[in-house]
Amino acid sequence: MENWKIYIYYHMGALAFAWLLDLIIGDPYWIPHPVRWMGRLTGFLEHHLNDSKKNGNVLRIRGLIIVVTVVSLSALICGPVIIGAYRISMIMGAMVEAVISCYMLSCKCLYTESMKVYHALIQGDLKSAVKAVSMIVGRDTEKLDSKGVIRAAVETVAENTSDGVVAPLFYLAIGGPVFGVIYKSVNTMDSMIGYRDEKYRNIGYFAAKLDDILNFIPSRISALIMIIAAFTGGRDLDHKNAFRIFIRDRYKHESPNSAQCESVCAGALGIRLAGPASYFGKTVEKQYIGDNLREPETEDIKRANRLMLLTSLMAFVLFEVMILMTWGSE
Repeated sequence: MENWKIYIYYHMGALAFAWLLDLIIGDPYWIPHPVRWMGRLTGFLEHHLNDSKKNGNVLRIRGLIIVVTVVSLSALICGPVIIGAYRISMIMGAMVEAVISCYMLSCKCLYTESMKVYHALIQGDLKSAVKAVSMIVGRDTEKLDSKGVIRAAVETVAENTSDGVVAPLFYLAIGGPVFGVIYKSVNTMDSMIGYRDEKYRNIGYFAAKLDDILNFIPSRISALIMIIAAFTGGRDLDHKNAFRIFIRDRYKHESPNSAQCESVCAGALGIRLAGPASYFGKTVEKQYIGDNLREPETEDIKRANRLMLLTSLMAFVLFEVMILMTWGSE
């Protein structure tokens, strides 16, 4: 039991270092990244298995093969690496765990990429802003005006506060890098093939459903923490309206999870998000989230990032305390 307690403390330290490392360096493009490997594997399998001539059931089975393959390989590579490192020494194990865990977090990357949109808009360069936002959203962006660009950036920051920050932290906390890698592999597949259009709705069916399941709890934790973050984040954030819009609009999305944080963010900022959007040249009708109390402004991107960073900090502290209370006191 004492050895187990020692591991828990190293695990907590590794998670703390990973969180700080992500805030400081993020995801430098020149460093090989396991999430990119997951993406390449997903793309390779989808390219060879997604045949429009096959019926829906066959494609769903093939999609399940993609999910099982990507998840299994990710976990089977990560697990032995972590176990082997800890067998060499606890310090080595914690260092390897921290590095792998850092790869699973996207706080700095989300902030950096969304702020590229902000800086382009501040400089009056709508073309560059559209290009920057196209790198972080899945919708078509060519015809967006400045307000559409702002909404898209804010929505991405809000949604990915859960998908890219809190959910990975949650799974890293309860299951270490293996759980983190499993979550990230599913989330990556969902972002690539989890669409409901004709090309992907069958091949990506299981990836989308599993992503919904894995994000069910973290998305709600994220939203509740974000409401608290709005309370502490400054006078330009309305925590009461954030809670009101969360209660009213948190299910205004095809996904049971995506509107959880978006509704909080829309309420905190006092703007309206979501609504009809174009994907692959086709307009998809979506419900609006939030009230149009005012028009979006460029500073809303900074406010959304402030909410994201505060939520990340609070979630990190919460999960560290959760680990300590669950395992450290035994």
